[in-house]
Amino acid sequence: MSKTSIAQSAAILTFAGVLTRVMGFAYRIYLVGRIGARGMGLYQLIMPLYALAWSVSCAGFTTTISKLAAEEEARGDGAEGRKLLKACLMFSVSLGFILSVLLYFGADFAAARIFGDGRAAMGVRTLSFAFPAMAAGSCLRGYFFGMRESLIPAVNQVLEQIVRMAAVFLIFYIKPPADLEEMCAACVLGVVAEEIFSFIYIAVCYKTKYGGAQKKRGRRSAARRVLKSSVPLGLNRVAGSLLAAAENVLIPARLALFAGSADAAMEQFGIITGMATPLIFFPSAFLVSLSVSLVPAISEAASLGQKPRIKRTVEKTLLLSVLLGVGAAAGFIVFAKELGEVVYKQDVGGILALLGAMCPLIYLQMTLQGVLNGMGEQAFILRNNLLSSAITIGCIWFLLPVKGTAGFVAGWLLALFAATALSMDRLCRTVDISADLVNWAAKPALAAAAPALFLKLVKGRIFGLLPPPLALLVCLTLLAVCYGWLLIVLGCITKKDIDMVFKVRYNKKSAAYSASGLNR
Repeated sequence: MSKTSIAQSAAILTFAGVLTRVMGFAYRIYLVGRIGARGMGLYQLIMPLYALAWSVSCAGFTTTISKLAAEEEARGDGAEGRKLLKACLMFSVSLGFILSVLLYFGADFAAARIFGDGRAAMGVRTLSFAFPAMAAGSCLRGYFFGMRESLIPAVNQVLEQIVRMAAVFLIFYIKPPADLEEMCAACVLGVVAEEIFSFIYIAVCYKTKYGGAQKKRGRRSAARRVLKSSVPLGLNRVAGSLLAAAENVLIPARLALFAGSADAAMEQFGIITGMATPLIFFPSAFLVSLSVSLVPAISEAASLGQKPRIKRTVEKTLLLSVLLGVGAAAGFIVFAKELGEVVYKQDVGGILALLGAMCPLIYLQMTLQGVLNGMGEQAFILRNNLLSSAITIGCIWFLLPVKGTAGFVAGWLLALFAATALSMDRLCRTVDISADLVNWAAKPALAAAAPALFLKLVKGRIFGLLPPPLALLVCLTLLAVCYGWLLIVLGCITKKDIDMVFKVRYNKKSAAYSASGLNR
């Protein structure tokens, strides 16, 4: 069976991720026009429940099957991997059904007592129908990732976004919702349609590709292995989702003390979480895909004792994360106002510039978590996330009523710095990697600053000659090209580095990665 390299797998997922995010931005712009910033705030208030349900019923099992399937495939025992998948499906779908029942009958309580806004009840009740399909689909996608089959999940990712958008467009076209509560529920119904379609598609693909595979008795108890790996992962994600939900509940409440009214606070909350934050994470599509690809790749390498390969792979992927983060930060700082006006027709430049400056840390931490997950460091990640959330919640409680959104940014920055520093320390002691501060910090900063400062001086003329969307595209393209060229000139990245990542391939016969400098 042909396997893709880490970078090739990430590239497939990145293409799907970028396409999905572009469609998602078009969808988000449509929603902002239909339900406004206040409606986006109510919608974003509900969505942490979606993340929490995913964490409880899916997160631990999805990563577990990806990791264990990769290990079994490396040992040449695909039957054991499929047995483990069935165990994951049993646990995950059962939890999904339980959550559906609890949330359906507890929607009014959750809306009134937890969110403090009864208008969220209809959306919460609608969301409950998504969980069983979400659980099953996530496990199946995790299995495909473990088997290094990225194309099927990538296609699934694009199709499910299309289904979500089509469902919501159709609802608003046939029978436009009458009030904010119904509008929010209509948006959530798109999520339900997406999850049901996603499960059907991925299940058909699995049945087609692996349904006729030879079955044999597994070597060990699948349930025991799955629980041993998934429980720490699940607890990690559940704790993170609970704390994230607590943050999302606290932010509007504490912002109301600063803004003077609940409606104004909900609008600011919608701008932060529904408008500025998605823009910040848009360039990270490759890193999200890379993190997903790293978990099975590092698990396979660890099971085969390939420590030099792990070390070199980790160093190159972390460097890539920093380089992407620095370049993104330059773009957001210089073009914050223009991005907000072109994308949302609103001025979100102030908060966007503040959040954009944090991109190097945000992107680095994303990759660090993917690497540490692949190395089985779930207990450390849990402690790290708890500390990070405690810092964020503390700043939300004490700073938001006094400083407003600036207090939120300060809290996020402080928490992110602490989490990234601790993750790097753990990784350096575990893998013995070496961080080159000149190539990882000084040279990228110089390569980004030079074109950014030049474009800051001339962007007024460019926007004066061209329509704003085209002018913004031209400016960002110039920034990216000049930044990439300077990175090569300054020696931050070389052709050898690129080849080293793109040539990593899994060879089933030898159970080793061949044709790679990472294996030497």
